[in-house]
Amino acid sequence: MGTLLHFKNLYLEAFDDCKPEFVVFLLKGYSVFCALMLGMAVYAFLYRAFTGFEF
Repeated sequence: MGTLLHFKNLYLEAFDDCKPEFVVFLLKGYSVFCALMLGMAVYAFLYRAFTGFEF
């Protein structure tokens, strides 16, 4: 759990001194989008691995 808090602190500190607020909003949205895409890719791979790699 400490590792997740560490990553949260790094994420929040990364955007501390960014001046254009819309750029910060876009970067945060893009990072969430990338995390979702990565999560779906891992899920799809694990689903294929456990059910067989039949197409």
